[in-house]
Amino acid sequence: MTSQSDTSALGNKKTFSGLRARVFTPTALQKLLAFGSLILLLVFFSFASPAFMQMDNMLGILQATAVNGVLAIACTFVIITGGIDLSVGTLMTFTAVICGVFLTYWHLPMWTGVLAAIGTGAICGTVSGTLTAKMKIPPFIATLGMMMLLKGLSLVVSADKPIYFTDTENFYMISQDSLIGDLLPSLPVPNAVLILFFLAVVSSITLNRTALGRYTFALGSNEEAVRLSGVNVDRWKIAIYGLSGAICGIAGLLIASRLNSAQPALGQGYELEAIAAVVIGGTSLSGGAGTILGTIIGAFIMSVLTNGLRIMSVAQEWQIVVTGLIIILAVYGDILRRKKS
Repeated sequence: MTSQSDTSALGNKKTFSGLRARVFTPTALQKLLAFGSLILLLVFFSFASPAFMQMDNMLGILQATAVNGVLAIACTFVIITGGIDLSVGTLMTFTAVICGVFLTYWHLPMWTGVLAAIGTGAICGTVSGTLTAKMKIPPFIATLGMMMLLKGLSLVVSADKPIYFTDTENFYMISQDSLIGDLLPSLPVPNAVLILFFLAVVSSITLNRTALGRYTFALGSNEEAVRLSGVNVDRWKIAIYGLSGAICGIAGLLIASRLNSAQPALGQGYELEAIAAVVIGGTSLSGGAGTILGTIIGAFIMSVLTNGLRIMSVAQEWQIVVTGLIIILAVYGDILRRKKS
């Protein structure tokens, strides 16, 4: 017969095993590895160049991460569903151009430009979702077409020239001003970073505490099973792409405020860094798994790496090579995680 102490020990062992299984999931392990990699990069570049840890450089990294991080959050929702969105970079540019039209060309109040940018992003995202859900066009092709379409529209609407916000009072404050700096002058964290963290918290709650989030994971895990259970899959997929587009509109506001202009030729290439940040952070390209926290860590890794290589005077072409290698390794790591799980 099993004694009471043996039974208790066995129960404790099972409890510990269950806890360990929950803590060391593939996604959690990837987040831990990503965070460790971020710390190692910070330490390495700190020793490699004394200028790396200076306040101005740290603020530059935070500013760069704000835009890429917001785009990466937008990509996270779509990738968790098992899709992909190659249009986030040009959509960001297009929303910035639309904001410029409202504020600079039409001289409307700033709040109308903000709403126009976010609303335009939501509409474009909804169109991409409709192409994927209703017309059954593969997400890669649908968003690739949308990317080229928005790139052309940005040039057409702006007449192929930048739109400056010099006449729009306080527009720069969206990204460049610092609410924290007003209270703590020694810590001038830009507003863009605060917006990134606020958006990350809201997006994390949305993914983990709402019906939209539950269906986002469900679509990525087994879309056909969700459809057979009576759920309107198309409606939820369109809503997810629409939300992603609205988030891209926020990124458009941040980059326009940072540059104090809408640059119609800017944007293409941002989608690759955003997708890389998502994958590095542990979101599976096959869908069904991912976290906003992991995405933010991935975005910081990309920004720190780019900034550190620039500080060390590494040629830009080699920076691109290193970025490409990281994307390949991140995707290969995702393949290994899926095999193990």
